Amino acid sequence: MRPPFDPIIIQFAPNFAIHWYGVLIVVGILAGAYYAAWRAKEDGENPDHIWNILTLVIVLAIVGARVYHVLSEPAEGLGRSYYFDPEHPEHLVEVLYIWQGGLGIYGAAAGGALGIIVYALYAKLRPLQWLDYGAPALVLGQAIGRWGNFFNQELYGPPTGSTWWGLIIDNEYRIGPYNCVFPGDPDCVAGKTMYPIDTLFHPTFLYESLWCLLVFVVLTVVARRWKKRLLDGDIVWGYLIGYPLGRFFIEQFFRPDAWMMGTLAAAQWFAIACVVGGVVTLVVRHVLASRAVPAGEAAEEAAGEELEAADEGTAEDIVEKAAEIEPQETEEPESEG
Repeated sequence: MRPPFDPIIIQFAPNFAIHWYGVLIVVGILAGAYYAAWRAKEDGENPDHIWNILTLVIVLAIVGARVYHVLSEPAEGLGRSYYFDPEHPEHLVEVLYIWQGGLGIYGAAAGGALGIIVYALYAKLRPLQWLDYGAPALVLGQAIGRWGNFFNQELYGPPTGSTWWGLIIDNEYRIGPYNCVFPGDPDCVAGKTMYPIDTLFHPTFLYESLWCLLVFVVLTVVARRWKKRLLDGDIVWGYLIGYPLGRFFIEQFFRPDAWMMGTLAAAQWFAIACVVGGVVTLVVRHVLASRAVPAGEAAEEAAGEELEAADEGTAEDIVEKAAEIEPQETEEPESEG
């Protein structure tokens, strides 16, 4: 399997072109926005808020995604040591070169969430409710946007060992240790395994795209079917459990270029924190809510008893007052004799 098209759709100038990656990101954003607007309308909310908030969310998501990448230290590619290299201060300006690639989804999610919260507070909306609309929209956008990695021949894993399943990655897009392609290749240092041009690699982007699509379907079904049992924010916590859970295993088996922190990839540590935090938060919130319900019911019952007692007291007063009123005697008219 190889991309049927070049990564660039139209080249206007040496440094100005339209890429498939960018187009798919835009499609993912629009698809997510339409979904969120539809959910808001279903709940009787004004869907125009989604479109009003979109620009702020996109800007902060890009900033968050770029900050995550710049501070990371991937095994392959640019990272913190490159941008902040004291021997090459000219690299620092490249922090702004987002068209060169380098965006982290955890940073994007944090930035986008901040945008929703800021707008919701400004518009006097409930932030958690609107975050619930945004979470499935985000994971839908991820499912679509990941296909940009396919056209860029990136986000692939180790060789599949299969003769029919996997991606063919051209030499120029190979990452170590898979960039030894043919005898005499400058990357073929002594002792390095050779991976011929027809080697098939795991389509990591596809695995993540399918996982994101599954999370989107689950969150959508839960949001609609169990709507009355959910608290504001439950769908957000569902996203923070569902997406990182799949990302943990994808990083483990299909990301040879991952940013490592000890024995695990950084994304795996973030995934563990999100899953544990999400599960604990969901359980605690619903336990507290279930305890609050009986207390509320008891208060309503007490109020009902007081009202009933007041009604009975009023009825008794009316009876007593009626009893005090003596019936008036009627005089018979005298007959004329």
